[in-house]
Amino acid sequence: MHPDKTLEIPTDLAEATLGEIAVKLAGSTAVFRAANLDYCCGGQITLKDAAAAASIDLDEIITDLARLQREDTPTTADLDTPSLVDTIISRYHRVHSQELPELIRLAERVEEVHRNHPAAPTGLASLLKDMLGELTIHMQKEELMLFPRMRNGASQGVQEPISVMMTEHVEHGTHLEALKDLTGNMQTPEDGCATWRALYAGITKFADDLVEHIHTENNILFPRFL
Repeated sequence: MHPDKTLEIPTDLAEATLGEIAVKLAGSTAVFRAANLDYCCGGQITLKDAAAAASIDLDEIITDLARLQREDTPTTADLDTPSLVDTIISRYHRVHSQELPELIRLAERVEEVHRNHPAAPTGLASLLKDMLGELTIHMQKEELMLFPRMRNGASQGVQEPISVMMTEHVEHGTHLEALKDLTGNMQTPEDGCATWRALYAGITKFADDLVEHIHTENNILFPRFL
């Protein structure tokens, strides 16, 4: 399997899907995050429909995206499949596994010290533990079963595991929404301590990474085998 080397930016951005734009237009994911548009799990909806559903000015977001358009900009989508799999493992799998235990420790500390604060994120450590457990199993299934087949270019026997991974990605997205709700969209209160601020900064980084992780698999890697 080889990536599509054409990767031409859609001429009609309004009718292109969020996932297609995210893959083909470098920098577009930051625009989508700022507008709170789901380009990973919800990447199959067109920009026009997504903007309408979110009550966002379509012309304004197209203008923001148009500023990003350049020719011959290399992206992750240009990688061959073995290199892309290696990048996913090193950039996302290993980083999630390293960062989440520390975020859990910080969350436990904040919940203990600030348990009487009205903005205390009660239950945050438990949620992060659930996410670590589910992500660990998810990533192991990919590394031990799915990714080796993809590295070898196998096109048979991967559709069902891919479907399972994409379903689990939706569950990860649900957890991300729960993280936002529990932390007030990662906004530390004005009287929050340094540990609290470090916790929310770390969660923000983790959440951004997880969104990019899901996007890379759903919209770049998996379509090569579907």
